[in-house]
Amino acid sequence: MKRMKIGKKLVNFLIGMVALVFIWQVIIWVGGYPEALLPSPLSVGKAIIVLIVEGTLFEHMQVSLGRFLAGYFLAVIPAILLGMILGRLPRIWQVIDPIVQVLRPVSPVAWSPFIVLWFGIGNMPAIVIIFISAFFPVLLTTVAGVNKIERSYLKIAENLEIKKVKLMVKFIFPAAFPSIVSGMRLAVGTGWIFLVAGEMVGAQSGLGFLIVDARNTLNLDYVLAGIIFIGVSGFLLDRFISLFERWIGKQWGMMARA
Repeated sequence: MKRMKIGKKLVNFLIGMVALVFIWQVIIWVGGYPEALLPSPLSVGKAIIVLIVEGTLFEHMQVSLGRFLAGYFLAVIPAILLGMILGRLPRIWQVIDPIVQVLRPVSPVAWSPFIVLWFGIGNMPAIVIIFISAFFPVLLTTVAGVNKIERSYLKIAENLEIKKVKLMVKFIFPAAFPSIVSGMRLAVGTGWIFLVAGEMVGAQSGLGFLIVDARNTLNLDYVLAGIIFIGVSGFLLDRFISLFERWIGKQWGMMARA
């Protein structure tokens, strides 16, 4: 049964990719775009092969993943802990929530002038931008998850004199986990998107730099190759979070999402 589901998903994925490439080629035919304006799938495929054979892709991918994971976990771990605490302190959250709602819509890239001044160039600007983009989704969904827990259950736990730390770990975190993991998936998407923007701010390596460097030399086939790598990598990261969610669900006896 599982093999059939995996097979169907793989077939659907391949059909979608083939359809995308076909639409891409049709746009070139209908619009009459030259290679200099919109490279064909064949040209981009050749660029992908060159990047793989030369090892350039894996070098930039390794750097980008390192930056992303650093910024992501630096954001997610404190956001979960803080969200679980603030979810239990509604009066304090009522004061903090307006501050969060004012800061959350601001694009992390808007902070880039200050980030470069404070942290210099290199890895840190990208890591800080990823941190900002990933922190708020996890914080808000964690607080929301804690607030959704039935108060009667919490009162029973208090009557049983369960210690606060044990209550957080054994009861509140598992109960709020579906909301938390939704925030983690949102954070993967936003963090990975702004990774590219972060690497365009003073970085000399990574997928974002690869795109900027190819654009500056007018190699648009390499630009599209970089875009494809970014999209595929983001898809795989999202799948990893989904597998993590299912694994946790099995450990706690919760129904995993299909």
